[in-house]
Amino acid sequence: MGPLLMDPRGGDLLVRNAEVLLPDGQCRRCSVEIRAGQIEAIHDTPPAWGQQPVLEAHGLTLLPGVIDPQVHFRDPGLTQKEDLISASRACLRGGVTSFLEMPNTLPPTIDRQSLLAKRQRAAAVSRVNYGFFLGACGDGSNLAALADPGPACGIKVFMGSAHGPLDCGDPAVQEQIFATGDRLIAVHAEDQTRLRQRREQLLALYPEASDRPADLHSQIHDPEAALAATRRALELSARYGRRLHILHLSTGAEAQWLRQHKTSLVSTEVTPQHLLLDSSAYASRGSLVQMNPPLRTAQDREQLWQALLDGVIDCIATDHAPHTLAEKDKPYPHSPSGMPGVETSLPLMLTQVALGRCSLAQVARWLSLAPAELYGIPRKGQIAPGWDADLVLVDMEQARPVLREQVVSRCGWSPFEGWELVGWPEATVVAGVVGYERGVFNEACRGRALQE
Repeated sequence: MGPLLMDPRGGDLLVRNAEVLLPDGQCRRCSVEIRAGQIEAIHDTPPAWGQQPVLEAHGLTLLPGVIDPQVHFRDPGLTQKEDLISASRACLRGGVTSFLEMPNTLPPTIDRQSLLAKRQRAAAVSRVNYGFFLGACGDGSNLAALADPGPACGIKVFMGSAHGPLDCGDPAVQEQIFATGDRLIAVHAEDQTRLRQRREQLLALYPEASDRPADLHSQIHDPEAALAATRRALELSARYGRRLHILHLSTGAEAQWLRQHKTSLVSTEVTPQHLLLDSSAYASRGSLVQMNPPLRTAQDREQLWQALLDGVIDCIATDHAPHTLAEKDKPYPHSPSGMPGVETSLPLMLTQVALGRCSLAQVARWLSLAPAELYGIPRKGQIAPGWDADLVLVDMEQARPVLREQVVSRCGWSPFEGWELVGWPEATVVAGVVGYERGVFNEACRGRALQE
């Protein structure tokens, strides 16, 4: 195992005797031959391999590497919470081989210069593959950049829950953005005006922090704010023929609306936390489960599950958005919203496979192939000859708990602490290079840009 992690670039590898999830959705014991970072062949009998690197699977399950299409890695400007090194190492531990990162850093990613600076930084330090969104400005000042966003994976529009230049709560500016350019628009769908009104009204009802109900954040960010913004985004998409992706769907009402009105231009995602937690978690986890959009009711959670199983929801993203524990310990509303997720998304969903809620093939589609298709990323998301060798080897038999002391993310905590999960990655492969194996990182592993 040691020599694998000493090979900085390599790209030639044999994954021997794995239960491989094949494109037909079935698992079969076979070996995967990788040459120059791509899958060369799949062998029922291990081929002669000589002295080249071998990853011994011993019957563990081999899946396509996870593509996480929504993360906040805080680099530059907020690196006390996370940076591209710590975040990409956390990706490796969680089986995430590619990510798409959001623009709300300091400075925000709102022009070609800031986008290229992030890409340059990622090329130097990111252990996994990377892409970056360009953020829309709420005053319309960067429309020219949005019309020609260069190697951005898409345009991010904060219809709500943003501050500063990325606050796009003005409907007139939202329309300008949809009318400008042709790149995919990904929206945080909450109505900013309603959020401000609800915040003012409800905080006035509870002037003392000690009197505030545990789920006050979910009451302020209510379902009506989410549904209003989602409906408007669909209207703008239809009006301007614009490709739209709705981020982190959180309510049953939105799922039902999309079930009836979703077009071929529209896709959406859900997070593991919105599938597996609800607002009752505030009582035990407090601000650690505070996020935007917030946790909803158990009924919402079940409706999101059904929409995912029915194909109304297309993929899963983490919305990885870490904060320090000191920040999270502040009393509401001064506690920031967001939680880490790249280390736990795959084992959380594979545990649902073990429980019979969904299939292994469904999870691989939601976490890998669907994000690749939605964002036009070629050759990723399946294990087949000619596809990129971004892979994760997981143990579907042994359950292990989420432990704070094992969290790799710089924030050092998880909202799922104590949960017993199966499907933890044993090894993660990026372009044929083993970047992580059984708790050990290959610090020389580097990812590549997903968009040129």
